[in-house]
Amino acid sequence: MAPSAMTRWTRSLSEARPVPYWLDDPTRPRPEPALTGAETCDLLVVGGGYSGLWTALIAKERDPGRDVVLMEGREVGWAASGRNGGFCAASLTHGLANGLARWPDEIHKLQELGARNLDEIEKAVARHALDCDFERTGEIDVATETYQAWELKDWYEEMERRGLADGVEYLDADAVREQVDSPTFLAGLHDRRGVALVHPAKLAWGLKRACLRLGVRIHEHTPALTLKPYGAGMAVRTPYGEVRARRVALGTNVFPNLVRRVRSYTIPVYDYALMTEPLTADQLASVGWKNRQGLGDSANQFHYFRRSADNRVLWGGYDAIYPYGGRVRAEYDDRPETYAKLAGHFFTCFPQLEGVRFTHAWGGAIDTCSRFSAFFGTAHQGRVAYAAGYTGLGVGATRFGAEVMLDLLAGERTERTELQMVRRKPLPFPPEPFAWTGIALTKWSLARADAHAGRRNLWLRTMDRLGLGFDS
Repeated sequence: MAPSAMTRWTRSLSEARPVPYWLDDPTRPRPEPALTGAETCDLLVVGGGYSGLWTALIAKERDPGRDVVLMEGREVGWAASGRNGGFCAASLTHGLANGLARWPDEIHKLQELGARNLDEIEKAVARHALDCDFERTGEIDVATETYQAWELKDWYEEMERRGLADGVEYLDADAVREQVDSPTFLAGLHDRRGVALVHPAKLAWGLKRACLRLGVRIHEHTPALTLKPYGAGMAVRTPYGEVRARRVALGTNVFPNLVRRVRSYTIPVYDYALMTEPLTADQLASVGWKNRQGLGDSANQFHYFRRSADNRVLWGGYDAIYPYGGRVRAEYDDRPETYAKLAGHFFTCFPQLEGVRFTHAWGGAIDTCSRFSAFFGTAHQGRVAYAAGYTGLGVGATRFGAEVMLDLLAGERTERTELQMVRRKPLPFPPEPFAWTGIALTKWSLARADAHAGRRNLWLRTMDRLGLGFDS
């Protein structure tokens, strides 16, 4: 990036606060009191993000008499659930292409379950009056290079051959720019029904309120320290007390799992985003975007972007930072060098918006696994269930994961628990320094592929054959 361009683009960051826009809200609910003393319950849910909240809510909906406790180490929604882009996708497999590559025999069932799951989220938003700016807008995947446009066309034709293109439309350059106008857009795939947009923090806070109304006892600022068998159930120790439960559901995702053998299956990847000031009517007119779809580009190092309810633009992605040793630390949430890079990319995409300022810049950790989509399991003779590894598409898929955990804890055979996706685990990540070295080589290779018309080198082709990779 030339110094003059850097000065011009980074000037837009001069007043950006290093806090997540979604969480910067004076109406956020007060935290529930920390657990002190001893409690007992039928089901203990560990983790106050989407995964835990959906588990607690659905558990009470399935059985209103079930005594449910949810504990959260900080505050509900403060981590990934309050920092993401708010793309609530039907896909359970981190996109159709990933699902088709891994579970071709089950892909139609996975697509059906994903569509049903998104419908159930929309129904829950209405049923519980969740004030979360839910919009069934759809999403457009855009090509910004000629080879990407050809790849999108080929992929759309394959989707049609396999009977998987329902609700999806291929857009040429004129058609995509009629929807959202950027000189960089050369083609697009428009998924009209498979994605909704939400205010992510408000979704978490709304789920919290719904859980409380149904009788879930929630304790915030209550980290779970240990998990051990206790009689016919389990005991979880906290700084000021203990919970004894018949069953335990773990929705801790990027944070160290209380079942130690699960920890090697996930690593933290730091993702970053910017939020603009509200656009004026003239600025909005210069871009179009009347239908408010979410967007993402087609590079390996991709961006995701969307309009908020108050007509700001969120612009995130591209960099995916893995800290050596897989540590999750607050200081990694802020990365000015990435913000500068993202600002330059934003104005390259939308030069007509030059002069717009960013008000917020932030980051956060995503839990990823080697197959890019969630995995599931049980421990302690079926008294503990877990789900993790959503890799950035957990806004919608965590509700499905909650149902899987509850099915597993009940010992039920359902259409969910019979899936290969549920029954099989991904490959674990190797220990350091091999994990960091492999990820660094993969990131370098992905950037090189983006710069060379998508051509994948020997390392990436080998990773493809093994079903491994690293996603931005």
